[in-house]
Amino acid sequence: MANATGTRRSDELLHSGHGFAAATGENREGAGNRDQLIATTALELDRLYERICESGCVLLLTDSEGAILHEKANAMLKGSFRVQRLGTGAARSLPQERETIALNCKPSQQTLTLEDLAGEDPQMLRNVRSAYRIADSGVSVLIQGPTGSGKEAFAHAMHLVSRRAERSFVAVNCAAIPETLIESELFGYKAGAFTGARKEGMRGKILQAAGGTLFLDEIGDMPLTLQTRLLRVLEEQEIMPLGSETAIKVDLHVIAASHRNLREMIANGTFREDLYYRLNGITLELPALRDRADKERVIHHALAAETGNGRPAAIEMDALQRLVAYPWPGNVRELRNVIRTALAICEGGVVRGIDLPREIRESESNIGAAMVPVSSVAETSSPVNPLRAAERAALVRVIAECHGNMTRAASQLGMSRNTLYRRMKRHAIPLAHGG
Repeated sequence: MANATGTRRSDELLHSGHGFAAATGENREGAGNRDQLIATTALELDRLYERICESGCVLLLTDSEGAILHEKANAMLKGSFRVQRLGTGAARSLPQERETIALNCKPSQQTLTLEDLAGEDPQMLRNVRSAYRIADSGVSVLIQGPTGSGKEAFAHAMHLVSRRAERSFVAVNCAAIPETLIESELFGYKAGAFTGARKEGMRGKILQAAGGTLFLDEIGDMPLTLQTRLLRVLEEQEIMPLGSETAIKVDLHVIAASHRNLREMIANGTFREDLYYRLNGITLELPALRDRADKERVIHHALAAETGNGRPAAIEMDALQRLVAYPWPGNVRELRNVIRTALAICEGGVVRGIDLPREIRESESNIGAAMVPVSSVAETSSPVNPLRAAERAALVRVIAECHGNMTRAASQLGMSRNTLYRRMKRHAIPLAHGG
């Protein structure tokens, strides 16, 4: 192979210590069909890249004008760069790589801990402190929060720090089980209890959770008739399977969750007040993803959690800023689905803006963030007093000087990142430019 600074014919690969390029000429003697030549050369580049992909190299197929026809690269690998081809005149520079952020891979099946879920958000930190204190107390827990905010993950993490961790964690989605089946699912039944029953009978979810933790998700969707029976089970700590005449004692700890306003349901007569107070030993409120002070950290964690197959991955800064600016109506569940899809379709292990769904790329919050630079935010606000105006201007100035690096900005301001995020929220300073 020839050195990359030389001018060679179309079927020669250009080589240097860290990168490769391939040049395709328009006038190659006996080349035949141009498209067939490009396809053949691209195939050979793909085969070559499989052998050197861990070396930090980039393979390019270009024409005589320097236009890139085919590219194989892994932007995550250190030292990877493109080698430009030099013609008889000035050098033709190739497109500059956008800034990317490497992701620390984690096992994709790793169970989230309370610390993972808490992050740096003040409300979540309070929730975690409370969870540790009551983990072994037997106090019933009601977790409230919007759909997709991670209520089941939080309940499971609570189970893992309790003395019941070695026993079963049984989750029941009360909204997903048909009303005609929920009674048998919860309480189980004896053999021959009803037509279509299993010959050997079935242990219900409550009995399966004995000694462990029973998680009742979307408790607000449980029918009123079953609410009455569940209340008796919680009070007596015993169940009566369908078709049985003998009660079975159970050691039961219940964590319930709902996105509904249960107090309103009580006022409307659709939820039992006595069951509410039996479940509501303590209420933990999970914030929506858009309201979390550490939203960027949550996004980084979700990205890392989805790269557990050992392959390197990265995200462009522009794509990350779009994820941070998006309001996430589906919360953490929507975030995980978006990231999982983006990582599956992205090229070279790098998530780019084009890999994100259209609603995120075209979100009004993203469009507004792109149009308003950090340095000009202060001009668009209407502060209520001079002191607030001075603080806001100082925050904007330091963030701009640090090029959106929130860690460095917080250090210069003498505060934690968490405090800085709260101050930015107070003054309506966009998070889309934070790093």
